[in-house]
Amino acid sequence: MIKFLHNFYDFDCHVFRGINRHFEKKALNLFFRTITHAGGATFTICTILLIILLASSSLRYAAIASGLALAISHIPVSIMKKFYPRKRPYLALTEIKVATNPLKDHSFPSGHTTAIFSAVLPFILYAPMLCAILLPLAISVGISRMYLGLHYPSDVAVGCILGTSVGCFSYLALASFYPYALI
Repeated sequence: MIKFLHNFYDFDCHVFRGINRHFEKKALNLFFRTITHAGGATFTICTILLIILLASSSLRYAAIASGLALAISHIPVSIMKKFYPRKRPYLALTEIKVATNPLKDHSFPSGHTTAIFSAVLPFILYAPMLCAILLPLAISVGISRMYLGLHYPSDVAVGCILGTSVGCFSYLALASFYPYALI
């Protein structure tokens, strides 16, 4: 088991370095430094609140499910970061490219990735055609976290799984209480 974990960590570091090595490319740098904020609290909360205030009733329910998912998903992320104190890659590995003023909290799981996936999944379930826009957005946020030197691929993968699960659960739970609201 220890050998498996060691091999997994080596693979995690290899994939991380493969993404992070492109840090000096100006166009990628601009894109990932911008898109990463789509998974941040300010952007996700403000966007969801704006949709709740301005949208039609059925889209409003999808936004409420999204807000619920965002709130719920924060709880396991906080717990996991506390009980699994994994150092961020730029603190644990050498020759990592990272922006100034990096984060100091723990790496596992990626909160930005969890947040964006939990926020977009109710909208994708509500209107599957939105998947063409929202899924690339969420994936880009996840990649940005590695590109910027802040998370390992496994941090992002767990954030993706957690966010997707909570997003689906929130949508389905709200749909069970208001079955005709999300049609």
